Amino acid sequence: MENRQLEELGQQLRVDAVRAADAAQSGHPTSSMSAADLGAVLLAHHLRYDFDRPDHPGNDRLILSKGHASPLLYALYRAAGVIDDDELLTFRQDGSPLEGHPTPRLPWVDVATGSLGQGLPIGVGMALAGQRLDRLPYRVWVLCGDSEMAEGSIWEAAEHAAYERLDRLTLIVDVNRLGQRGPTREGWDLDAYARRLGAFGWHTIEIDGHDVAAIDAAYQEATAAQDRPTAVIARTHKGRGVAEVDDQEGFHGRPLPHPERAIEELGGVRSIRVDVARPPDPVLTTTAHAAGEIAAPRYRVGGETATRDAFGAALAALGSVRGDVVAVDGEVGDSTRTAAFAKAHPDRYFECYIAEQQLVAAAVGMRARGYLPFAATFAAFLTRAHDFIRMAAVSEAGIQLCGSHAGVAIGQDGPSQMGLEDIAMMRTVHGSTVLYPCDANQTARLVQHMAQLPGIGYLRTSRGAMPVLYGPDEDFPVGGCRVLRSSAADRVTVIGAGVTVHEALKAADLLAAESIGIRVIDLYSVKPVDAETLQEAADATDCLVTVEDHRPEGGIGDAVAEAFADGRPQPRLVRLAVRTMPASATPGQQLHHAGIDAESIAAAVRLLVGEVVVA
Repeated sequence: MENRQLEELGQQLRVDAVRAADAAQSGHPTSSMSAADLGAVLLAHHLRYDFDRPDHPGNDRLILSKGHASPLLYALYRAAGVIDDDELLTFRQDGSPLEGHPTPRLPWVDVATGSLGQGLPIGVGMALAGQRLDRLPYRVWVLCGDSEMAEGSIWEAAEHAAYERLDRLTLIVDVNRLGQRGPTREGWDLDAYARRLGAFGWHTIEIDGHDVAAIDAAYQEATAAQDRPTAVIARTHKGRGVAEVDDQEGFHGRPLPHPERAIEELGGVRSIRVDVARPPDPVLTTTAHAAGEIAAPRYRVGGETATRDAFGAALAALGSVRGDVVAVDGEVGDSTRTAAFAKAHPDRYFECYIAEQQLVAAAVGMRARGYLPFAATFAAFLTRAHDFIRMAAVSEAGIQLCGSHAGVAIGQDGPSQMGLEDIAMMRTVHGSTVLYPCDANQTARLVQHMAQLPGIGYLRTSRGAMPVLYGPDEDFPVGGCRVLRSSAADRVTVIGAGVTVHEALKAADLLAAESIGIRVIDLYSVKPVDAETLQEAADATDCLVTVEDHRPEGGIGDAVAEAFADGRPQPRLVRLAVRTMPASATPGQQLHHAGIDAESIAAAVRLLVGEVVVA
């Protein structure tokens, strides 16, 4: 296209953004209008994408990090001819795939955006996949707003992209000066952004974001850059082209007050179509799934092994038969035991260092490119990345997470390192699966099951060695549990997971000496929970005691209680959990101080059997 045609395309995108927001009576047209020229030049001259084959391995990736500017994205789709005018005007309506913020309900959207600061970190994951896994020359284009440049996750991504020399990654910063409630921190000081990104090692280009020739030249320069990512920093006007809203405060997140007049001022409705360049069919170099059974590690019953050790060995074994499995870690691979995967499959191991948001975002980006990532760090530190996990569920990105060093049982390191809220966090994620094994063989089998999960999976592992209870050939289906002790004389059911399973078994031995029988359940699947087995236990004993190395809110106790929430008869339920603030102590002392060790369990059961109310 000639420059004049590019300018006309930019105006069309503005008009369509105005029309879509007016039809919806909501949305962000002014944020779309500022980036319209940036989008027009990209679509017409630089994006390589086969809209008929969104899964084409050579397609460039376009991430609209400023997801509230979705009218611009949908206007681009109309210009590309993949949606028509009628569909454009269903924006934000019930049942329309043109949602207020983009989601993969549209086949050309890889990941959901709208929680600001996530587009660039996910783009880093995609670019890593292209560089190290696919080994294909597709480019990753990320369009973000200037407001989200205040997000710490942007700078985690900026540092990592430069470190990895991701020269096929281009960040386009729409510097329109105005945020939601007024001016941004830096306003139109393009050099402020350039200095910071340059300090991280980026190639930076400062331009007028409404000069289509300058935009075109900048994208060409970005494409030619080698050994480092490029940021195109563009000065733009929010509401560009309509005098009433152009660079004016007070119009964020609302349709234009006079849309018909604005459309006329922009030159009217247009129907320019862009024949988007398609990528060539590549010669794929990725590893296909290997055939054969997984040679999972096997552990001797009666021995002792930490579940984190079994996780690392099982993940390495899984990687030997599945070439799509990758591991991502946050510089704690020696502790999470992903180091075993790194040793076995160094080409599919990714070190994200101490940057948990980037850790999860990289996994999401790789999942969008067809890989199966297992991302690991301490359970406590995953809480930093909760918003990325939440948005991964919106993206339908089935990433698998492992949180090690769970609970007070880690011992002397103290509360800063203890995952005590992670089960609650992960149970609330839409479509998630939460697994908490108590021995090595169980862990190894659950890792295999995680590779088949449709959504986000979470495996909680422990630091210390624990007795191996189960044989290596036993299976542990998701949604199940195991009854480890049971008799007709049971008076109470004790339900644990992970370390508390072993404490419950010790308590059963203590109580058996006093002729008090208890049923012991290993609730290794915390979500989904085995409601039928729990109901059978409640029918038999009429009293359940949950014991968890976790805070009482949102953990195993709540998972069990919810199993009786749909009209099932309510048993008596007592919850033992970590209710104090731990300090440094040995693992055994920690469990005792928290009231979740064998002695505490036995004491609670004695009180219940004696009909004494437990507070």
